[in-house]
Amino acid sequence: MTRFPIRAAHWAAALALAAGAAPLAAEVERMDDNSFLTRDEAVVAADPKEVWLALISPARWWRSEHTWSGEAANLRLTPQAGGCFCETIPEVDEPGRFTLEGSVEHMRVIQAFPERALVMRGSLGPLQPEPVVGVLSIALTEVEAGTRIVWTYNVGGFMRFEVPVIARAVDGVMSQQLAGLAELLGEVDAPAADGEAAEEPAAIEPEPVIEEPPAERTPSVEEAFGDLSGEEED
Repeated sequence: MTRFPIRAAHWAAALALAAGAAPLAAEVERMDDNSFLTRDEAVVAADPKEVWLALISPARWWRSEHTWSGEAANLRLTPQAGGCFCETIPEVDEPGRFTLEGSVEHMRVIQAFPERALVMRGSLGPLQPEPVVGVLSIALTEVEAGTRIVWTYNVGGFMRFEVPVIARAVDGVMSQQLAGLAELLGEVDAPAADGEAAEEPAAIEPEPVIEEPPAERTPSVEEAFGDLSGEEED
């Protein structure tokens, strides 16, 4: 089966770009021949209401380099079932060139639970022309430091890409988007630096083993009374 290379340069470079802007945790959790699952996580210094209001305003934090128009300001999201996460392609009116306004549907909302969860279905970026289904799930949980954001993107179906390559690129872009949201709200849990040793748990001393002496062997009935069945020796 022929696989196509990633043609969008900004997606292909996502791994390098995300390296300096990764949130608390990011990884490709699972992949096979025609599917993959990415997971990203961050904790921000904001309550769930603040996070929700920012989340449904992608023009404030989505990376402009990952839009079709080149401007995140052209993004909008309607947080209702059936609502559109869409982008306006502005008209062009300049000497020698004129175009009408266009638009892009990035995803469609399938669940909007204020301050709790946002679930959308759609194929992002270079996955858009592929016959795949992508589901982006964003869960918010209040924690002592603020709000934990868990961001997963589950993609399945035939695609003309090498899955390991596109999975890593998509994960890099998802990491950048969550990093943008976390930067806006104030991230409080930064990822550990590479090579930093984790603190080892305190050693637990094993309890001493007390060896008991073997119990005295009790003779069997036959041994104890065997002389009763035998003849006495002269």
